Amino acid sequence: MDRTGIFAGDDPFVIAQRWLTEAEATEINDPNAIALATVDGDGLPNVRMVLLKDIEPDAFVFYTNYGSKKGQELSASGKAAFVLHWKSLRRQVRVRGLVGREEGSAADAYYASRSLKSRLGAWASQQSQPLSSRTALMAEVAKITATHGPNPKRPPFWGGFRIVPLEMEFWADGSFRLHDRFRWSRQAVESKWEVSRLNP
Repeated sequence: MDRTGIFAGDDPFVIAQRWLTEAEATEINDPNAIALATVDGDGLPNVRMVLLKDIEPDAFVFYTNYGSKKGQELSASGKAAFVLHWKSLRRQVRVRGLVGREEGSAADAYYASRSLKSRLGAWASQQSQPLSSRTALMAEVAKITATHGPNPKRPPFWGGFRIVPLEMEFWADGSFRLHDRFRWSRQAVESKWEVSRLNP
């Protein structure tokens, strides 16, 4: 199979990291933005943009409020999909897989690395719940600031999600819409990857 150039490599996580690193030099805003898809209890999909924070050797990690709509849906289904898309590179990576929480030292470290305002905002926001006004939100931030001080600990309802892929697809724009697509797939997390070229 002619996986050369940008598609070369034996590890899809290494390829994804390489593409993201290239995008960091060319994308104007948020090269790590992913369109995250979940489903609710009725199977109705939801999609929203979140920021990917880490590509580990076996997973993709982002952080959120566990009580948010996405947090609830991820916890209930244990599955998710997302796409990274870079207009500047004319490439994308699609991922589908299994979800687990990241609530340990990695979550603590990432939370501590955020700006104070972001850390306080994580405490103050009841994400996805109705809000009477922005004034009410700012009042909650002031209350949280007074309660938790200048170095708040990570809220117990806030942390990471790790998506462990069962399928990854690397796509690059081609002339005359004859795009290049390679799908990495496996039956289970312990299984070996199989790679196939797909029609555009």
